Amino acid sequence: MGHHNLDLLDKKILTLIGEDARTPFLEVARACNVSGAAIHQRIQKLFNSGILKGSQFILNPEKVGYETCAFVGLHLKDPNEFDYVADELRKIPEVVECYCTTGDYDLFIKIYAFNNHHLADIIHDKLQPLGLSGSETIISFNTMINRQLPIADIPVRSEIRES
Repeated sequence: MGHHNLDLLDKKILTLIGEDARTPFLEVARACNVSGAAIHQRIQKLFNSGILKGSQFILNPEKVGYETCAFVGLHLKDPNEFDYVADELRKIPEVVECYCTTGDYDLFIKIYAFNNHHLADIIHDKLQPLGLSGSETIISFNTMINRQLPIADIPVRSEIRES
């Protein structure tokens, strides 16, 4: 993966919009002491380079009835079916994250369900038919940390040394 070097202006922009993605560009421009056009150009550059992946409103699953959050480690019967299973997981709306990992599991997913009964239905009716040899489910009681990477710790161009 390519790494992109940030300068101090990039870091300041990322810090401001990282705290609140709805901050108007003109307000960011004033805080950075540059023009609004410069902010638009920088943010477009950050998108084009892949540093920024998007902005979104974040739904609170519990407030809309999804009271159970679970992580499920999946064991595939046939590891050659990896791409097929990943494509099928994309079609299950309750699966909100999917990772290819090292260790015991072929895939590791995050699911939201209305309750434990709904979770069991998802596992038995939607996951097992995908060709699993087994799975392990971990139910989350509460999210203790959920944050973005700290922008302040990312080195700027002048701090990066070539090896």
